[in-house]
Amino acid sequence: MTQIMTLTGRSLALSVLALSLAACQSMRGPEPTVQANIPDAYTALPQTATASIAAQGYQDFFADERLKQVIALALGNNRDLRTAALNVEKVQQQYQITRNNQLPTVGASAGFTRQATMSSDYTPYSAYNVGLGVTAFELDLWGRVSSLKDAALDNYFATQSARDATQVALVGQVAEAWTAISFAEQNLKLAEQTLKAQQESYNLNKRRFDVGIDSEVPVRQAQISVETARNDVANYKTQIQQAKNALNLLAGQTIPDNLLPESRVVKITNNSVLNAGLPSELLNNRPDIKSAEYQLRAAGANIGAAKASLFPTISLTGSAGYASTDLSDLFKSGAFIWSVAPSLDLPIFDYGTRRANVKISEIDQQIALSSYEQTIQTAFREVNDVLATRANIDDRIAAQRRLVEATNTTYRLSEARFRAGIDGYLTVLDAQRNSYTAEQGLLALQQANINSQIELYKTLGGGVTAQTPADADSNNTTSTPAQ
Repeated sequence: MTQIMTLTGRSLALSVLALSLAACQSMRGPEPTVQANIPDAYTALPQTATASIAAQGYQDFFADERLKQVIALALGNNRDLRTAALNVEKVQQQYQITRNNQLPTVGASAGFTRQATMSSDYTPYSAYNVGLGVTAFELDLWGRVSSLKDAALDNYFATQSARDATQVALVGQVAEAWTAISFAEQNLKLAEQTLKAQQESYNLNKRRFDVGIDSEVPVRQAQISVETARNDVANYKTQIQQAKNALNLLAGQTIPDNLLPESRVVKITNNSVLNAGLPSELLNNRPDIKSAEYQLRAAGANIGAAKASLFPTISLTGSAGYASTDLSDLFKSGAFIWSVAPSLDLPIFDYGTRRANVKISEIDQQIALSSYEQTIQTAFREVNDVLATRANIDDRIAAQRRLVEATNTTYRLSEARFRAGIDGYLTVLDAQRNSYTAEQGLLALQQANINSQIELYKTLGGGVTAQTPADADSNNTTSTPAQ
């Protein structure tokens, strides 16, 4: 028994030594150099040390309480976000599996055999056994299993960041869809006012034609304007319903009427100044950049696993238990048995398959690097595009307001001259069309101004790094796996 314990102790010592070596060995190469040409400042905004609006949670950024409630509904019920959260849970379990592969698998076994052999003159006899065993435990001398574990962990973080990116996009989409309902209703009111004015003009021209003052041409011109306005009314009614349908889909349920905008949205945020912060902050605030970074790291870990496959694989199988031909003697001291069976696996001729796998993993890393750099460049382009819009939107709105005033004045003067018999109705028709188009353009610019504020918050990665406590509790459906 003493000899058995000594051998068992040596086996355990060998296993501990192997695990210690595994912790020190890694075939993972150095991380590649990222060349994304990150700018020192945004093109349409001077560099400032002021905190970025991305540091605010959506409840602090947005002003309307109804919109905040709609966003909360979407975060709890949106199917895309729910799928993203489930993907995080799935990858978390996959990481747990790869982590468990670093540990020996211990199993219990029991068996009964009834057999006859030549040595027993073919007299049947029974054999009983029971014990514990370790099955094909790989001694991770070259870090293959640990590299796979690192890759799985990086994939987990990448998936978690992808879920955060889905949340950022969802918040922005909900805010824009909610705003779209408001401006569609404003366009509907404008179209209805235009239809009413055109109907009055048509009635006036019809009376003038009936008494023989004018020809039928002004009547038909007025009728064209009436039908055009009536078509716009129907079109904007459709747009309102479609905008509501889009919002319901984003929220994952039907939004109550009391949470919809009651009038034109003139203020979307509590911030008087929209600060983008430093360009370097974008790398930390954008979850899609973080996801691409983790994917790059996972590709590096896969290189380590592929290189480790070039070396021998050493596995250890062992068992200890009791065996006896008599069930009553099974657990007596003389029935104790044990076995240790290390094995070595080293393919000699694989026609370059393993080296090809190393090359593939290195190419995958280069692909991940290119994707990471592209993600960074795309992020800066999106922010700069929004800032370019923000830089000129106030001037455009001011100019459009003056255009509206000018076209409205022209319309009133043209109508007065027509009623006085100085000009024909075609002048009134042109002036009315210009006025209507200018009013529509003003609403479009006002909506673009609101959407640019939402887009800036979204493209900066707003709301992920600083969630409100209630949001953090509701969104933390998964936990970081133990390393």
